[in-house]
Amino acid sequence: MDLKQRLEHFAAAAGFGFYYFEELTSTNDEAQNPQYDAGDVILAERQSQGRGQKGNRWSSETGANLTFSVILCPGFLPAERQFRLLQSVALAVADTLEACGVPARIKWPNDIYAGDRKAVGMLIENDLSNGYIARSIVGIGINVNQTEFDPSLPNPTSLALERGGSLDRGAVFETFYRKLSYRYAMLERGEESSLAHDYMERLYGLGKRRTYLDGRSGERFEGVIRRVWPSGELEVEHSDGSVRRYLFKEIEYVIERL
Repeated sequence: MDLKQRLEHFAAAAGFGFYYFEELTSTNDEAQNPQYDAGDVILAERQSQGRGQKGNRWSSETGANLTFSVILCPGFLPAERQFRLLQSVALAVADTLEACGVPARIKWPNDIYAGDRKAVGMLIENDLSNGYIARSIVGIGINVNQTEFDPSLPNPTSLALERGGSLDRGAVFETFYRKLSYRYAMLERGEESSLAHDYMERLYGLGKRRTYLDGRSGERFEGVIRRVWPSGELEVEHSDGSVRRYLFKEIEYVIERL
């Protein structure tokens, strides 16, 4: 049974729509179509214009990885708490890697790392209505079986490289969908403190002195991550003892190529 058939059967049993494409410009672009409902998944073997955070291109070997988007409709979640949705999804992905035997950490805000290498990227796009999140498109790219990468990419890895052997992509996706259902149910039940705690437990670089780049000034500095606020702001203690908060794009990790 190929990937398409396997996941069609899984989706039918789980009660969500599964839409398979050989190629799309981007699964997130396709997911903008209002025909897709909550829980539906759009998966493409190849994306000609896959996108990541900060407008970066997402590069993936055809047929080796998982590139897909999930539709969520968290109408119960106020816009000012949208970071909780990001935490839920990031934890679901980290849970998936752990279930596959790959220790995972969440690099703020939502890249998933194995050691000091990036294994998963994601892009969440929210539509708001009357101060609440009406619809979310969760785009995810999991490096599953790819073993060679564009040398221009900073420290990529895959589950296969970390595990020392290839994995069944269908099994990886099914694990993810179950983990997402579990974490999303926590969000629906209002268990935000538990989600925040679990996120901090998995946070890459927490409490360790590292080099960062100030996205506003372009200057490098030494600092220690102390916490992540409910707003999503990253709190960093600088070497001079001052403590500052950073929004997304205002700070970058400086990670040496391995």
